[in-house]
Amino acid sequence: MEGLLPGRPGGLRVSAEVTLLGVRHHGPGSARAVAAALAALRPDAVLIEGPPEADELVALAAEKDMTPPVALLAHVADDPARAAFWPFAEFSPEWVALRHAADAGVPVRFIDLPAGHSLTLGPRGTDPDATSGTDGASEQGEGSGVPGGTFGPAPVDPIAELAAAAGYGDPEAWWEDVVEHRGPAADPLAPFEALAEAMTALREHHPAERRDEIREAAMRQQIRAARRAGHRRIAVVCGAWHVPALAAMPTVAHDRALLAELPKKAKTELTWVPWTHRRLSQHTGYGAGIDSPGWYHHLFTTADRPVTRWMTKVAALLRAEDHPVSSAHVIEAVRLAETLAVVRGRPLPGLTETLDAVRAVMCDGSDLALALVRDRLVVGDALGEVPDSAPAVPLQRDLTRLQRSLRLKPEAASRELVLDLRKDLDAERSRLLHRLRLLGLHWGRPVRDSVNSTGTFRETWQLAWEPEFSVRLVEAGQWGTTVRGAATGKAIGDAATAELTELTALAEHCLLAALPDALPEVMRLLADRAALDTDAGHLATALPALVRTLRYGDVRDTDTSALTAVAHGLAERLCVALPAASTGLDADGARSRRTELDAVHQAVALLGGDTAERWAGTLAALAAREPHGGPATGVPGLLRGRAVRLLLDDGRLDAEEAGRRLGLVLSTASEPADAGGWVEGFLSGGGALLLHDPTLLGLLDEWLCRVSGDTFTDLLPVLRRTFSSLETGVRHTIGSRVATGSLGPVAQQADAPLDEERADAATPVLALLLGIPGPRIPRQADRRAS
Repeated sequence: MEGLLPGRPGGLRVSAEVTLLGVRHHGPGSARAVAAALAALRPDAVLIEGPPEADELVALAAEKDMTPPVALLAHVADDPARAAFWPFAEFSPEWVALRHAADAGVPVRFIDLPAGHSLTLGPRGTDPDATSGTDGASEQGEGSGVPGGTFGPAPVDPIAELAAAAGYGDPEAWWEDVVEHRGPAADPLAPFEALAEAMTALREHHPAERRDEIREAAMRQQIRAARRAGHRRIAVVCGAWHVPALAAMPTVAHDRALLAELPKKAKTELTWVPWTHRRLSQHTGYGAGIDSPGWYHHLFTTADRPVTRWMTKVAALLRAEDHPVSSAHVIEAVRLAETLAVVRGRPLPGLTETLDAVRAVMCDGSDLALALVRDRLVVGDALGEVPDSAPAVPLQRDLTRLQRSLRLKPEAASRELVLDLRKDLDAERSRLLHRLRLLGLHWGRPVRDSVNSTGTFRETWQLAWEPEFSVRLVEAGQWGTTVRGAATGKAIGDAATAELTELTALAEHCLLAALPDALPEVMRLLADRAALDTDAGHLATALPALVRTLRYGDVRDTDTSALTAVAHGLAERLCVALPAASTGLDADGARSRRTELDAVHQAVALLGGDTAERWAGTLAALAAREPHGGPATGVPGLLRGRAVRLLLDDGRLDAEEAGRRLGLVLSTASEPADAGGWVEGFLSGGGALLLHDPTLLGLLDEWLCRVSGDTFTDLLPVLRRTFSSLETGVRHTIGSRVATGSLGPVAQQADAPLDEERADAATPVLALLLGIPGPRIPRQADRRAS
């Protein structure tokens, strides 16, 4: 690295008192170099690139409960959505500097622009430090930029520029070869001198953005303040991109003029929050991210034989996922990685060589297995921890208390949680997760159809904690100081502006989250909206959600009498409005309405009573509305056929009448497209009735044989969609009967006489299986005696 740009002077020292340590943020090589340099320099003050408002929080870095990865979170006090993170990993040079200062008992200060200014300026582009872990990774606020200034040219990626100058196509490979694979330098400052030299050359060809110039002016002012405070051995840890600008040290007036361009500083609040390796990855949108945080953590924490120990981790992961990997695989993978490094002219195997070896030896060439290694190890799901003494909003403290009492530890890795709502602990867990969802904090996401249970006593959740939830908690603090209070306030606030369908979903959430203080207001607004809404689509969408809410309420012993009255009222109004609203629909509208029809039918079945009778009348009205004067004058065949099938399944229509209606639809007087839609709706509930009633199958076969070739081509998509939805066995049986021409009634075998002796022998076993009193099952000895 020293010979990259030979002969060029590098600016490492501002003066005899100040040493600049330019780093790659989140670079393990830079972290090791910073540790060695600080041990040699023994500074009496350490200055680190970061928001100065965090100076009061640096002492927390030394607490035993502080475990990286963590991040500084800053947000505007009266607008928490405008927030920024400054992440630190164990292999971040800034974290190494923080811990060195804490262990040595020397002052440490952050010297970047104050967070109050950064958040006022708004989000910026890619950080030109190439690697930054402390440049506002996730700025989410709004800002108008620096008044009167310009941000200048697009940011440059220094690592990519230096790699290209050295003839490397892969910047990460270049960085590994010149930094990560280097042993300890005889002069601990040599790596920083070489990097400063390279950055000086780069900045001659790539002028800094205006924002960077202002940031560097703020850093220089902080360095001057440290010198005025009497410090004589000052170490400055900052992005290498800034080193040339900090070494130049223009006049104080020059820097004051730059800082005068800043807008008014916003009032901010800062704290430490847990972070994850996954959020350090640049693939998540973090502009200063890295490709392989898990790999870098391994390099930093492994003292010897990093490749061998890495292959051992890979083998353990693959074995846990049922891949056959042995010790021999590990040995061969290490040999292959070392061989690839020699062939490619690299000093040691890098990540590329190790992954190529893993794919070839351990994964049998499978990219699917390699993707698992990339996700779990190369990136990883490590989640940091912060001490209880870190500043936090009351809502955060209440959530932490609940997580401990309910034994729900936040984890970055996704995991499944199955809850039995009959157990008090699981019921409380369910309420917490539902309350957090109301607050927009989706720590848990419900998984449907993942548990083989026909009741509603079970819930399955997929849990994964994201660092951004810290910001969501700050935002949600406006609604209350506890999770329950905030969820209640948020539900009432959302209900005031919600539409009918949104209100029904909100009522369901209130019941699931057990928010009795919010439910009456939501129900009042729901009743008002339901009385005024005349849109059949809105009513059809709202009713199933209401009935689901009633069902959940029964499981949780919740009083839902008011909700029941609203649900019956919605159903009554829908029965009146639906036939007219289903007339003249196009193909897409008919398919959407059929989905609504099925959902409403299930909901009405749960409601029961007079509503079910009225609904049967509505289905009959739908089935009878044929398009005599053209498609616009009647209900589409898809809906008429579906209505007939629902009536048939409910026993309100016999098979003979259904066959008569099918025959009328398939007659020559009907349009083929309308008839195809009718058949699709009729068979969408299952095709077994075609087997039990061969007359229906014969009518369908005769109709298909009668239509013209062009019409059959037009009907083919509908027919394919219809028959593909049938059960596999039904499709095969229908096909074989049509192929053999066996469309007549299937001969029934005569009933065999009942063998009472054999039936009595099975009775004790059936009683045991059903858990009811019955005859004793004879033991083996009894049978021998008899």
